[in-house]
Amino acid sequence: MNTSRLRFIATLLLATSFALVGCKDQPASGSASSSAAKPSPQAVSIAAIEAGAQGFSVGVPMSARPVYVFFDAQCPHCTALWEAAKPLKAKTRFVWIPVGILNAASVSQGATLLASANPEAAMDTHEASMRAKAGGITAASNIDAQKAAIEKNTQLLTSFGFGSIPTIVATHAQTGALITQEGAMTTEALASFLGL
Repeated sequence: MNTSRLRFIATLLLATSFALVGCKDQPASGSASSSAAKPSPQAVSIAAIEAGAQGFSVGVPMSARPVYVFFDAQCPHCTALWEAAKPLKAKTRFVWIPVGILNAASVSQGATLLASANPEAAMDTHEASMRAKAGGITAASNIDAQKAAIEKNTQLLTSFGFGSIPTIVATHAQTGALITQEGAMTTEALASFLGL
């Protein structure tokens, strides 16, 4: 193969890998998608997340700099981030905030996770099912309050102008700077990104 063809293939593979790091919020079929119709996003704020989002914590309970992760229960990239974050839970606290972006199961499964007496164990079970391509956990009943929380979480995520999940919002452990990331990462990349 010639050099230009090899470069083309390498560029194509790189572009494809970037496209696979997060699930995108897609407008429903037939709906108008215009940036002029969307309101300007609000500034990303840890205070707004703490005041308006409902999630569950995994890791160091009293961590000074929690890591907020917006995720969709149906997102395979969120599954990958859940696994990547596990080795780091002894170093910080992750707050997993379910949203409903991909389909109806996103809301019911996210609400079931919020309603669980042990959300971390429920998430492990759910993500194992997702990795096995079995669809995730079965939705619980009587989760209307949690479904409302999922709707509120989703509105908060979109109000920040984020377009894919998972979305990470945190402050860097070394510098204290606000940092955001859309898409999954490896454990090593996540640790570096967070300054751990």
